[in-house]
Amino acid sequence: MRRSLQSYRKVSVESEISVASPHRIIQMMFEGALQRLAQSRYAIEQNDVTNKGIYIGKAIGIITGLNNSLNMEAGGDIASNLSDLYDFMLRRISEANMNNDVQAIDDVSEILRTIKEGWDAIPSDQHHMASQPEAV
Repeated sequence: MRRSLQSYRKVSVESEISVASPHRIIQMMFEGALQRLAQSRYAIEQNDVTNKGIYIGKAIGIITGLNNSLNMEAGGDIASNLSDLYDFMLRRISEANMNNDVQAIDDVSEILRTIKEGWDAIPSDQHHMASQPEAV
């Protein structure tokens, strides 16, 4: 049953990605990173080393993807500042992993939520402004 549910979720996400705008894909990445951070936090609290590693690894992968999607030329100072924030978040996640530090996970989640709120506030008529996200 669990494997079937996982397969369904994967197909559902893949279907949504195939028709999603670049703006929506970034929103999904933010959502995914926040979910993985919450799962990491729970795993730390439960002393579940295996799942802690899995979920922290996935959060790192998503945040690295967000950082790599920045257009440093077109994004200017905003892209540079976001890149610095993503680097900071990756360091804090690594600290959380090494020290079982839920506060570090909470710090990263708070920063990520703030960036996501800004991204979500972009009016829909401006989502098509570029074929790739300028400064995520």
